[in-house]
Amino acid sequence: MLNQQDISAYLATIVDVTTGDTLVKAGMIGGISLDNGYVQVVLEVDPGEGPRLEPLRQYVENSLLTLSGITRANVILTSKKKPAKAPAGKIILPRIKNILAVASGKGGVGKSTLSINLAVALAQQGLRVGLLDADIYGPSVPMMMGITDKPKTDRDGNVLPMMRHGIGAMSIGFMSRPDQAMIWRGPMVQGALMQLVKDVAWGDLDILLIDLPPGTGDIQLTMCQQIPLTGAVIISTPQDIALIDARKAVAMFERVNVPILGMVENMAMFCCPSCGHQSAIFGQGGAEEQAKSLQIPFLGAVPLEIAVRSSGDLGEPIVTQSPPGPAATALKAIASQLWQTIDHLQEKRLISAKV
Repeated sequence: MLNQQDISAYLATIVDVTTGDTLVKAGMIGGISLDNGYVQVVLEVDPGEGPRLEPLRQYVENSLLTLSGITRANVILTSKKKPAKAPAGKIILPRIKNILAVASGKGGVGKSTLSINLAVALAQQGLRVGLLDADIYGPSVPMMMGITDKPKTDRDGNVLPMMRHGIGAMSIGFMSRPDQAMIWRGPMVQGALMQLVKDVAWGDLDILLIDLPPGTGDIQLTMCQQIPLTGAVIISTPQDIALIDARKAVAMFERVNVPILGMVENMAMFCCPSCGHQSAIFGQGGAEEQAKSLQIPFLGAVPLEIAVRSSGDLGEPIVTQSPPGPAATALKAIASQLWQTIDHLQEKRLISAKV
């Protein structure tokens, strides 16, 4: 059975006819993954060479399919990393006015669901919005946005975001199979995330939301240090076990001097669709109390509603529902308050800069 070393050895025999170098000699092999007959190869190239190398990309893809045991092949052209000439600082993204991190410190609290719905709700207010799914190991955006197509690249070799529901979205899930496990170590994940920020043609945006993975480790810290974040929003359920990790997320952002723009309580109250009885399944008011204790704004509570789950499974965010139900109404109000907070923060910064 073929392994990654076999694939690497095979790629070493393929020559770029323009330069006469093999893919390996030219240093183009950026990564190889093999999973159950599905092979994915990343070719690192100079951005300006993207259009010229497209035929080579197709040739490599077709050649891999001739190998015994390979049932599917996907070859991706990505920008070659250039050696840093100076100590690394924050990435400069002049066409994006605000970048917002959505974090929880813990999985399972509905962070991705709220990230997607807040992004769409902000776009409904007339803003230009992008959404980055930063969870490499468990990307949720493709399914919850209802996107099954693969992204394309522009003339400069930058990846074009996938457009749906009025926003531009990017996720590693657009470039891999839904059942493919991303068995990557930390440095590889961090590199992939930085490329999803730098090498995507986001265009002019009022705000880019980054749906961070759960936790407060290297990945989250690297993104906070290298991306010029306007601020962060913390998502939590009312229960104590979720609030413990929410406090950790707040502490991480404070340590790297990222403003906390507010906390949102998700799954705040379940309203029975049959009888209308309300049940505080995960407790009640815990996130609001925590926000007061931490002296950060409380942006609002989103009720636990079956339609939130079902609409996400169908790729139709709940805020697109018409007429809006309780959860959609709450999310729209939170999005509006969030943008007012960001706008006010920007005004304060402008006044401070003038002084």
